[in-house]
Amino acid sequence: MENNISEKTAETLKKFPELITKIKKELAKKIIGQEKLIDELLTAVFAKSHCLLVGVPGLAKTLLIQTLAEIADLNFSRIQFTPDMMPMDITGNEILEEDHATGHREFKFVKGPIFAQLILADEINRTPPKTQSALLEAMQEQKVTVAGKKYELISPFFVLATQNPIEQEGTYPLPEAQLDRFMFSLNVVYPKFNEEVDILLSTTQNKSPKINKVVTAEEIVETQTALREIHIPRSVAEFAVKLASSTRPDSEFAPEFIKKYLRWGAGPRACQFLALAGKVYAALDKRFNVAEEDIEKAAHSVLEHRLVLNYHAEADLKTPSDIIDELIGILKK
Repeated sequence: MENNISEKTAETLKKFPELITKIKKELAKKIIGQEKLIDELLTAVFAKSHCLLVGVPGLAKTLLIQTLAEIADLNFSRIQFTPDMMPMDITGNEILEEDHATGHREFKFVKGPIFAQLILADEINRTPPKTQSALLEAMQEQKVTVAGKKYELISPFFVLATQNPIEQEGTYPLPEAQLDRFMFSLNVVYPKFNEEVDILLSTTQNKSPKINKVVTAEEIVETQTALREIHIPRSVAEFAVKLASSTRPDSEFAPEFIKKYLRWGAGPRACQFLALAGKVYAALDKRFNVAEEDIEKAAHSVLEHRLVLNYHAEADLKTPSDIIDELIGILKK
């Protein structure tokens, strides 16, 4: 045993890198390129967290998530958000049902699409805040409340929401407090030239590759539990907290350029996500201890969507990525 990790947990963690390799091999049968996106998406899944995918239409976001559900044999549900959608369209609703034999009437709860294990929340910024909040409550608590009754959702449970960065007219951008519930905000980029040629050739024929189920829902839950037992030394925890708190302009750790360029920084939830991502990266490197390098690796995906820039940053053409790079450079001196 290492760092008080049980033998069973250690065995699960030792199998983790091979498990990720198997999943990625199956995904590669349908998803060409997007290696960085897939790595970060799987990190969030095994960290028991949710992701926001930002990209223009046609970049295989839906196909990626559908294929992942198929590989893991998870219940999959796609919710296409629209301006007229109501919370009950997501959570479900009670209907009055009559027993034809007895004539007795009673309310019966009909589950909505949120009652699945892998949820694709497509174009979440196209639906009003009230409906967005219904989804975000389910993300946070893994349960929904309808007519005063609480209903547990299935485990494992992941929400992968998408946002289209163009055509913002008539949309409802997620407030910072709601963005904060997503572990990562991932940019889905255009494929490289050769990748796009391969995409064209593979998607314009009748053949479809067979996807094998290489992981079960039970294995995902077991691995999630094992990953949380990985040790974080206090010095590394302090580095993660200092990194997140240094993005807050009123923090004692904030350098002058943070006070100049940021209106708001990352909250305590960012520290937790840095640690959880660090545990996944450590396990992939076959370590049972989180290192500062693991926290650094997670910094951009965890922090970028949590930084609110001011007009000075816009005037100087500063991006959240630039600010995080500069901040890490200062902290490592």
